[in-house]
Amino acid sequence: MIDHISIGVSDIARTRRFYDAALTPLGYKCLSAGEGSLGYGADGVVLWISATDHPVPADERSGLHICFTAADRGGVDAFHAAAVKKGGRDNGKPGIRKDYGDSYYAAFVVDPDGYRIEAYCGKAA
Repeated sequence: MIDHISIGVSDIARTRRFYDAALTPLGYKCLSAGEGSLGYGADGVVLWISATDHPVPADERSGLHICFTAADRGGVDAFHAAAVKKGGRDNGKPGIRKDYGDSYYAAFVVDPDGYRIEAYCGKAA
């Protein structure tokens, strides 16, 4: 249903360091990089990131939430560790989320601009 999503960020270089680290364990990479934009995906760009003077302030909640699929639970763990190491804030350590199902394994992070991102694996352990 959705082909891609775009977000605006305050510091494109900082954002690239963050998303390169956070998305690599999930099998996604930067497929497009320009002076003021980045494009991430596996086979095609699904996340566009552009420099802007007005990103979502870190102290405000836009309600936007982006969930990335992980091949396995180890990918979820690696996503969370890399994201926190590169400036993300923990918003839910890796683990089973029983509210969503017995096999819903996920981790949540807030990126440096305040966007809420998640990595998820629905496979049983």
